[in-house]
Amino acid sequence: MTARLIQLGDSDRSFELSAFSTLGRHPDNTVQVMDRIVSKEHARITLGGNGAYVLRDVGSLNGTFVNESRVNEHVLQNGDVLSLGSTKFRFEGQDAPRKELTHVKIGGDDAHTEVQGSVSATLSFAPASEVKDEAVLRADYEKLRIAHELSQKLAVDTDLDRILQQIVDETFQIISADRAVILLNDHNNELQVRHVRQKRDDEIKLSKTILGEVVRNRTAVLSSDAMMDDRFKTAKSIIMQGIRSTMTVPLLMKDEVLGVFHVDSSLTSGAFTQKDLMLMSGVATQAAIAIQNYRLAKKIEEEATARAQFQRLVSPNLVDQIVSGALDINQAGSQQEVTMLFADIRGFTAMSERHTPEEMVDTLNAYFEVMVDVLFRHGGTLDKYVGDEIIGLFGAPVAQHDSPLRAVRCGLDMLRALDEHNRMRAAAGKVDIQIGIGINTGPVIAGAIGSSQTLQYTVIGDAVNTAARLCGVAQAGEVIVSGSTIAPLQDHAIAEAKAPVTVKGKSQPLPIWRVTGMHENAPPRQ
Repeated sequence: MTARLIQLGDSDRSFELSAFSTLGRHPDNTVQVMDRIVSKEHARITLGGNGAYVLRDVGSLNGTFVNESRVNEHVLQNGDVLSLGSTKFRFEGQDAPRKELTHVKIGGDDAHTEVQGSVSATLSFAPASEVKDEAVLRADYEKLRIAHELSQKLAVDTDLDRILQQIVDETFQIISADRAVILLNDHNNELQVRHVRQKRDDEIKLSKTILGEVVRNRTAVLSSDAMMDDRFKTAKSIIMQGIRSTMTVPLLMKDEVLGVFHVDSSLTSGAFTQKDLMLMSGVATQAAIAIQNYRLAKKIEEEATARAQFQRLVSPNLVDQIVSGALDINQAGSQQEVTMLFADIRGFTAMSERHTPEEMVDTLNAYFEVMVDVLFRHGGTLDKYVGDEIIGLFGAPVAQHDSPLRAVRCGLDMLRALDEHNRMRAAAGKVDIQIGIGINTGPVIAGAIGSSQTLQYTVIGDAVNTAARLCGVAQAGEVIVSGSTIAPLQDHAIAEAKAPVTVKGKSQPLPIWRVTGMHENAPPRQ
């Protein structure tokens, strides 16, 4: 589920929400609120396991409000208005599911005779020299006018439901119909009801006989009295409803039938004329173009989604580098100064013994969703998962002059995000997850490593091993860093020196620091 906050006011700025987002006055927040009565970190929004976004006030002095009511914790609904101080945001989540169209049924007619005598829906304009009748000119003009007005409306809309509504609304303005139904072919090439309009709240039974004629022969069926028309004398759904006039037109895009547009009148015999069919054919042509454009736009969106799915396997900055050609995928590595972050779950083995493999997979997926969102937000690259451990890189493959600062901020943010994640778990009756984080900076060889068929971008070197050792030293809830990482952060990080530790691969004890926060004068997150 995707979601965002729209800041209400003159600018209407938009902020995409990730699995963990913070709101407050400090520039390190996901959404910085420039309001003097808003706290440094005022509120948090976390994506729960059920797909809902939960807003929580984190002890702000002046409170967090949703729809004018003060809240401590609130499950956000589409359209909710959040107030922090004098700043307001509108929450936009996933669109509400489309209402099921249960009033329309396609009747199983026992039509034993072939339907014949349909009217072509692909009507065209005759050359001006051949038009002698003024009424024909007027009819052609009307068709052009309606098609032009409808095309102007459809050209600015990319929502299929609104497109279909506009098509039907325009049709009702020019044709005296009681009911209208648009059906579109699904992936199995079967007609599915997508839009209905009717003047009375009764069930609509469409004739399978008529629909079959329209789709099979790509022609429109116009019946001035359906009950008496010999073509449909065996169509039970028509006889049962007593429909006296029907008009059904295929939605054609070249030779492809995208769907069917049906209107009927149960009040008047001979309600529809050839002119009506001409006008409706013009509308159907515009409708088919709009629907095809929507499908093309949807395809582009799906390709973008596929790219986003790829980014879940490969870090976004890696994807950008690969696509732009800036990163050459080969097996020749290069030496770079990189900051490595290792985050590991404490007590994971014991937790695995108490839960089924399926439960542990769900636990890890939900945990990784939150942690990796934080990693990417700080400009990190996901190196790999090793069981329950996350390895993140700062400064590779894209060089970053402030990689230690980014990594430490990321570690602190991971702990805050985990706090919110654990609140969700506690509400569901699950035990807390605790992690330790180790960070080290140093020279490594960065590049694509693997076989000729499968490569993985990663880093190798003693500095990587040191970061892993520091992660092992860190207790639950600690961010432990090395001297090479803390050195450039002396004026920015709140840290305490710990007793040097002896780690595997090092002959001398290693000085370490525990970072607990950042000073006010720390540079803003970029």
